[in-house]
Amino acid sequence: MCLSVTSASAQDVPSGQPVSLSEVLLDAVGAESWVRFRFIAPEIAKDVGTVSYAKAEDDFQALCDGFALTYMTDFELTADVVVISLMDRPVPFGTSDPDATQFFEAFRPGADGCVWEAF
Repeated sequence: MCLSVTSASAQDVPSGQPVSLSEVLLDAVGAESWVRFRFIAPEIAKDVGTVSYAKAEDDFQALCDGFALTYMTDFELTADVVVISLMDRPVPFGTSDPDATQFFEAFRPGADGCVWEAF
């Protein structure tokens, strides 16, 4: 299920790159409910971008704690797993685009914020 969103700027992120919310997706993976926050982050583009994964790494935690959890509360969403995705251009979920750069991390929402979930 895709929640309709308007283009929305996210909070400032540690890397300083501009990010904007592209879409929020809800789905089930096995017995767990997942919510995916997909952000456009043009600065991660592999050939012309200035933000590497290492530089963007802290952005995932900041977006989960400071944006996703608030969004979930505001829209009364619950999930077992929160996935934060950064992509340099819009890419339909589940499709491949060899020219696109995409980074993602998964978290478990907790009482004290998001807890990184190693795959």
